[in-house]
Amino acid sequence: MWQGRVLPHADSPCVEWIFSAGLFVRLFSNIKDGESFQLFEQGHRTAHKQECHTMEAVRLVEFNLKQVLTKLMTHIFGDGLQVRWVDCYFPFTHPSFEMEINFQGEWLEVLGCGVMEQQLVNSAGAQDKIGWAFGLGLERLAMILYDIPDIRLFWSEDERFLKQFIVPHICQKIKFQPLSRYPPLINDISFWLPSETYSKNDFYELARTIGGDLIEKVVLLDEFTHPKTKKVSHCYRIVYRHPERTLTQNEVHRIHQAIEESAVRELGVEGRF
Repeated sequence: MWQGRVLPHADSPCVEWIFSAGLFVRLFSNIKDGESFQLFEQGHRTAHKQECHTMEAVRLVEFNLKQVLTKLMTHIFGDGLQVRWVDCYFPFTHPSFEMEINFQGEWLEVLGCGVMEQQLVNSAGAQDKIGWAFGLGLERLAMILYDIPDIRLFWSEDERFLKQFIVPHICQKIKFQPLSRYPPLINDISFWLPSETYSKNDFYELARTIGGDLIEKVVLLDEFTHPKTKKVSHCYRIVYRHPERTLTQNEVHRIHQAIEESAVRELGVEGRF
């Protein structure tokens, strides 16, 4: 689910409060008293901003966005959390970012966010405002926190799963105990990326659409940049597991092949399979 936040016009009390809190001083120290600060301009779209936004406004919104979301993840995962931001692409925000956290020695992507496309804000009747939006999966965060390997368990009515989360205090530590006695089948897939607009989330969605409930996990295993062509290759590991029986390699091979073919056809990748 994506959530949004809108900052009003520079004349509003809200923006005056933000400036008095110190953001204005830290970000726009070369502008005296905010007199020349503007949210909008008639410019050109670049990698850093939309054509209708001033660079100062985008820097302010981006600062606020990253500050709020960092505090959110710190509240969930604890103080001292390492955070990094990766430039990415979403159709409804620009510039756009993915937030990654270092949890138990591994960098994990936890949410996507960015400055809202102004045409979306305008269509909601807020032409004099600029805002940011983010999206995260609550199930994904719970899987990370409790080491739950299979998202399908969240729809389970199995008492062995549900009873693990009945605790006397909400802050009590929980360590998930695996349920399935059937072994997983693991297959990897590698391909060259088509362009800078590619998003690994597109592949995650494609794989789960085709594999359905037989896919337990999809993870980016390796990223490689060719030293001469500068083409980027991704290798993903797909874990297949049936909750009620043992899968055969022939079953998994048919699904895996369908994922390969769809990735080439729908995402424009160049297969290395």
